[in-house]
Order: sequence, then structure tokens, then C-alpha cells
Amino acid sequence: MNPLQELHNFGQSFWVDYILRSLITSGEMAMHIKDDGVRGITSNPAIFMKAIAETDEYKESINSLSPQFKDAKSLYEQLAIQDIQGAADALHPVYDESKKRDGYVSLEVSPHLARDMDGTLDEARRLWQTVARENLMIKVPATPEGIPAIERLIRDGINVNVTLLFSQDAYERVATAYIAGLEKRAADGQPLDHVASVASFFISRIDSAIDKLLEEKLQSGSDQTSLLQSLMGKVAIANAKLTYQRYGEIFSGDRWQALADKGAQTQRILWASTSTKNPDYRDVIYVEELIGPQTVNTIPPATAEAFRDHGKLRESLTEGANEARETMTKLEEADISMQAVTDKLLAEGVEIFEVAFDQLLDAVEKAR
Repeated sequence: MNPLQELHNFGQSFWVDYILRSLITSGEMAMHIKDDGVRGITSNPAIFMKAIAETDEYKESINSLSPQFKDAKSLYEQLAIQDIQGAADALHPVYDESKKRDGYVSLEVSPHLARDMDGTLDEARRLWQTVARENLMIKVPATPEGIPAIERLIRDGINVNVTLLFSQDAYERVATAYIAGLEKRAADGQPLDHVASVASFFISRIDSAIDKLLEEKLQSGSDQTSLLQSLMGKVAIANAKLTYQRYGEIFSGDRWQALADKGAQTQRILWASTSTKNPDYRDVIYVEELIGPQTVNTIPPATAEAFRDHGKLRESLTEGANEARETMTKLEEADISMQAVTDKLLAEGVEIFEVAFDQLLDAVEKAR
């Protein structure tokens, strides 16, 4: 049996972190849905930049559309919207079969709007209307300005993929915004049963950042050698497991049940950045160690191929809660601030997507 398909038996949905026009038009996506159990697609500016800048697949469309779209951003959006619509149509049977739980494709607002709540709202609403697919998710970063925008979009009935989550505190703010948006929507007399959201919690970037700090301390001749070595490659998974515990606590109790009774679905945690950056670590560690009910893992193609080949399955996400707490305590003992690390990762994540977005627009303009 294909391990990717079997993730579904553990209550986890496999979404692929990749989009390319030929993926849809060639029928390859339909094959992955059937053979690998793909249940969603995520995209971001970096993925679109590679697709448009590094392939010839968009040359004909750029030539035919250029007279209608006089700037690179509007032309890029049209290219992206065509891909997103095609992917949404390919995934619509999954959307129907899963009763609107899966089958989504994500499209991100401009990362340059990450600190602009009103701009985020305007662009999210415009993209939602233009794509016109009920199984679309609009990606919005979990910045201080993005979180109130998320609440408003949920109230409007727009599906949201909240991106660039690194800390447990930020996750709690996002989950609370989702619930508040649903409550206001219910108070408006609007239905809740078609509103969906995921909270994209980034994994490998945390270990990359923490491991670098640990290495610096080790090289400085710290007298905490054993403690520092014991933390290498452990923090990202521990952080994720504790966040998953909070998911279970937040989406239970009377407040949540009142919304569930009206048809609301929980905002699942989506594990993002699950490719292994450190060659010393198992190449599928961030898939194998984060398997659990009511979650999504968005997996890039190379990691998906590796997991299909040699991935091992168990309900790992509910294991080792005490060990996870001990890991975070040890991190404090090592005088490393998780808050400082995650704040920096959020700022860097926004900047990385801004750079990729600008490179994407440059590539479109050159193609024009």
C-alpha cells in the first residue's frame, strides 16, 4: 500500500505543496489524487516564480494575454488564476466526497500586504470573487495586521489558509480569530457549514534556526555541551506537538460546541515547511513524526516521493507530550528564547515571500 494514501487512515490529509500548469492539463494531478491520495494543493509566490521563470509552460499564455494586461502584476494574477481554477476543478470531487473538509487549492495575497490589514482584505476579496471557486482558500500571513483580516474574511464566508505560523502564541491568536469570525457570521444569520480554514504551522525552518544557535553555543566552548547536543533537531517537532495539544483544547468545550452545532468545522493545523533541510536528519522526519487526526501535511514533491518510497506510519503526533514539554524547558535552560526565534522567522518569512514575489513579477515582465 502507498504510505501517502495511508495517511488518510490516520486522519491526516496529504496536500501537495506545488503547482504547475501541466500538472493539471496533463492529467498528472488526477493521477496523484487517485494513486497518492492527494487531497489539496498549496501555492506561494516562490512556487509560482519557479513555475513561470524556469519552464516554458506559460510562454504562449503570456504572449496571448500581454495586450490585455499592461503590467506584470495583473498579468501574473491572470496566469495564476487560470492555474488555480484548473486545480480547484480537478479537486472538486475530493471537496464533495469529503463534505467540504478537503479538496482545496490555496492562492496567496501579495506578501507586500502582510503589514496592511485593509489592503489584505481588499485583495483577498477581489481574488475570491475573480477565481469564483468554492474550494479556494486565500492565504493570509499571521502577522499582527493579518490576524484581524482573517477574522473579517471568515465572517464574510471566505475560506482562509493562514500562513507563516511559527509560535504557539500566534497559533492561539489565529484559532481565536477563526472562532470569533464564525461567531460574528452566525450572529449575522449566515451559514457556517461551507466556511473552511487551515492554520499553516511551519516546521523545518524552526529546527534550522534553533540548530544554528545551538551550534554557535557549542563552538563558543559552552559548559552545557550535553544539553545543547540533546536539543539538536528536536525543537520543531516538540513545538508542533504542543501546538496540536492546544488545537484539541481550543476546539472543544461549550464555546466551540455552539458553533459545531451550527455546522462549523474546526480549523485544522496544516504542517508546512516539511522538507528536511539538514542532510543529517531522516529525509521524511517531518512527515513521519507529525501524523495525527484532524491535521493536514502539505508536502513538496521530493519529500512526497521519498515518503512514498520508505515512509513509516504510526500515530506519532499524540506521542511524547511530556518529552515535548521537557524539550521546550531545556531550550529555556540553554538561554535560547523561542519567542525571539519565532518573531525573527515570521519577519524573515514575509521578506522571503516578498523577494520571491518581486522575482516572479520580474520574470513575467521579461517574458512580456
